[in-house]
Amino acid sequence: MKTAGKKVINGWAMYDWANSVYNLVITTTFFPIYFTEVTKDYFRGELIPFFGVQFVNSALYDYASAAAYLLIALLSPILSSIADTRGNKKRFLLAFTLLGSISCCSLFWFYGSNVEYGTLCFLLATVGYCGGLVFYNSYLPEIAAPEDRDRISAKGFALGYIGSVILQLVGFALVALEPFGLSGTAPVRVTFLLVGIWWLGFALFSLSRLPASKATVQTHYASAFTEGFAELRKVYAQVRVMPVLKRFLRGFFFFSMGVQTVMLAATLFGSKELNLPSTNLIIAVVVIQLVAVLGAWGIARLSGRFGNLRVLIGVIIVWLGICIAGYRMQTAMDFYILAAVVGLVMGGVQSLSRSTYAKLMPETEDTTSFFSYYDVTEKLAIVVGMFSFGYIEELTGSMRNSVLALMLFFAIGLAWIISALLKSKKMEAGSTM
Repeated sequence: MKTAGKKVINGWAMYDWANSVYNLVITTTFFPIYFTEVTKDYFRGELIPFFGVQFVNSALYDYASAAAYLLIALLSPILSSIADTRGNKKRFLLAFTLLGSISCCSLFWFYGSNVEYGTLCFLLATVGYCGGLVFYNSYLPEIAAPEDRDRISAKGFALGYIGSVILQLVGFALVALEPFGLSGTAPVRVTFLLVGIWWLGFALFSLSRLPASKATVQTHYASAFTEGFAELRKVYAQVRVMPVLKRFLRGFFFFSMGVQTVMLAATLFGSKELNLPSTNLIIAVVVIQLVAVLGAWGIARLSGRFGNLRVLIGVIIVWLGICIAGYRMQTAMDFYILAAVVGLVMGGVQSLSRSTYAKLMPETEDTTSFFSYYDVTEKLAIVVGMFSFGYIEELTGSMRNSVLALMLFFAIGLAWIISALLKSKKMEAGSTM
């Protein structure tokens, strides 16, 4: 196949520019800090009620994240199979974009006292973000030839990091300067509103440039859900007989538990364990995003020279070191140095994982169904990672123990990626004999 034209590629990458503001501004910086601070102020402590049950506020945030990812993990395989068989993945991408962006805007009316409202809006926004990624990612093998997928995947992540940093700086300016008479919690809540507007506005531009998908089934013999399950079974049967892809997915499941949990809980850790001010945390996350741009491009170049699986092994080893350093860190400077290292490997591991999967999957028209396996693997990993992180904190009283536990996930993931590399070498040697 040939790589699509520049207009389509830029349009696809712009969706990363559109939705990445949610991942940075909502889940990584402003919302977790805002959630813990306003609930603590209103309820005069870290124990807060949620539908009559008491939770530690940071643990409730972790559990809400896990619930959102579990919901989308259950829904996305069926939705993606329907999108393939009916040829309407653009419609699903738009639907999840609308859900996510409207839910972000709705966080403007979360003040801390209405915990249930704020938590549910956050949950729905996360579902919108994750659900859209299933259909967005599935476009990559349709628009990019195998030799261009690392580069184009990295371009999407790079644009996402740049766009999210821009809106992050706007939010930071609103909080620091309090212009237009904004005060109290208003600057942060206005930032939530801007995230929703940015997400929807740029996503509509991206959608206008993406090609319409073709239905893989022209004559429908049953309901959309029945055909969706049949499509899933077909994809599963293919994955089972692809030993390298199967091993990669197992490794991806485990190291994603660590990567995604570190990304989602980093600011909570800095706030609660090191007592860092909110402004310092926001600046640190901006640095992470800027370094991540370089990381995404740099690791893409390394993969072209040494191979995807080899580079992934090296990156996971770095993540193991990050967990050890996170457990031992004591000062603000430790946090900032580690944040820079996280940024360097964060963008690279995400971009490289996506493009590696696109390379390993077979030539097929069922790209959305195949990428649903990838996305469900990642979402289930986040469910386990975030729930474990919150539960260990509640059990032991410290996030440090939660960070240390992530090492186990990275170690298991490393073992499976090494296994995938060895299997790939063995298959290549057999084919040349």
